[in-house]
Amino acid sequence: MIRRPPTSLLMLPAAAMIFFFVVLPYINVLVMSFRAPSDTTPYGDGFTTASYVDLATDSYYYGTLFDTLWLGGVTAAACLLLGLPLAMQIHRARPAMRGLLYGLVVSPLLVGIVVRSYGWTILLGNVGVINASLKALGLIERPLPLMYNSFGIIVALTHVFLPFMVLPILSALQGIDPAVGSAARSLGARRATVFRRITLPLALPGIRSGVVLVLVLAVSAYVTPALIGGMRVQTSTLLVVDILIDQYRWPFGSALAFALSLAAGLCVLVFGRLTRTRWL
Repeated sequence: MIRRPPTSLLMLPAAAMIFFFVVLPYINVLVMSFRAPSDTTPYGDGFTTASYVDLATDSYYYGTLFDTLWLGGVTAAACLLLGLPLAMQIHRARPAMRGLLYGLVVSPLLVGIVVRSYGWTILLGNVGVINASLKALGLIERPLPLMYNSFGIIVALTHVFLPFMVLPILSALQGIDPAVGSAARSLGARRATVFRRITLPLALPGIRSGVVLVLVLAVSAYVTPALIGGMRVQTSTLLVVDILIDQYRWPFGSALAFALSLAAGLCVLVFGRLTRTRWL
């Protein structure tokens, strides 16, 4: 009789990957954030809390961190408002149409994020497709400010990360027994009541996963805010890259990166706590 390996042994490869590719880099960033600054090397000798003192005493970085989290939260909310109805439509569609819709949702992932972001510059620019069309129709005289602001970044980020919202919700919806909704409707429940008291609570794990994925990805996004915002909308991610590469202040950049990760983690924790309550 062949013995099964222990569960801990089966988890060892995944645990090793998480440790080497997630835990160790975070430890490295945390340690580097406490190193002394240097003008000639990435960091000097010894350890200090100067980077965190500078970060805590400058309100500019607080404002940038808040703007970054706000952009991520609005992007997650927009993806949820668009992704939940889309996931429900895919779930209810016939098999042939379901495959087509599923392919349309996944297809943007086959194109690089740089290409997709440049595509939005063509659409949202002052001489882009949208403004040129509105001008040709006589609806506007001056171009609408669709780029180089938070609006353009949110629109582009919503398009880029929408699949990461749809797929977890769709997976949760596929796990719901259709007989549950049919039984509720046969007992006189309206469609809105079935959605609010049955579909939504049972789909909540997928919603949680989608919101967390989109929030974390949007907060840490670099290419899209840089291209669509034109460096006029500062986010913590853009600042981290600028401090590390252009200013060559590795300890302070590491401190800012760790603060961003900590703030995003707290937002995820608060969201998880809030969504534990039952939706009635």
